[in-house]
Amino acid sequence: MPRFALDEWQERFGVVAGITARGDGPGRGYDLGLWTDAPVGDVMARWRAFRAAEPGFGAVVLGNQVHRAEVVWHERADGWLQVEGIDGHATSAPGVLLTVTVADCIPVYLVAPEQRAVALLHAGWRGAAAGILERGLRLLTSRAGCAPADVVMHCGVGICGGCYEVGPEVLEGFGLRGDGRGPWHLDIRERLAEQAAELGVGEVTRSSWCSAHHRPLFYSHRASAGTDGRMVAYLGYPLKR
Repeated sequence: MPRFALDEWQERFGVVAGITARGDGPGRGYDLGLWTDAPVGDVMARWRAFRAAEPGFGAVVLGNQVHRAEVVWHERADGWLQVEGIDGHATSAPGVLLTVTVADCIPVYLVAPEQRAVALLHAGWRGAAAGILERGLRLLTSRAGCAPADVVMHCGVGICGGCYEVGPEVLEGFGLRGDGRGPWHLDIRERLAEQAAELGVGEVTRSSWCSAHHRPLFYSHRASAGTDGRMVAYLGYPLKR
């Protein structure tokens, strides 16, 4: 399974985290998009392979994201847990693998290492501007019984500021104004890192990969004019063996 794993987090915290990649397969490659014109059997075969690649998980949480700021807490689960209209997930249950699909939007990984609790957010510009990070952090810390300073955060693979041209409504969503007539550029990871600092998150890192100008490795909705596939970001504590 083509993927980029956060190996450092696995070594430091014992958590499994990463994102799938395009790979070198035929057609669109290792596309894990759920709402595509691809044959259902092909899509599910890739999802089964993805799940088999992480055998420490008895449940996989996935869903249809809507670019908003709703985040839900998941207790213990088995098999496939499909949810609708949810852009963020959190849990302290071992063996529950959280996932979000992305193709330019930023996957935000949050871990409370001492409490072994995690949250995974799908942050496009709408979700980021609507406060999905604050809502996800509040849910994680309240359920885990910790402070924002106890949380580590990573802004994963997504479109970079240089590739992301935006209109005035996007800037306004973040309380910004652009010079001149535009279009302007916005770095969502930078905005999320600034929000994290204001919220008191203890540690923040950012991926240097861009889904658009590193498109041979990843999928990009913007660079493909809406025709590309989807990666899956994933996060969870595996069952102890």
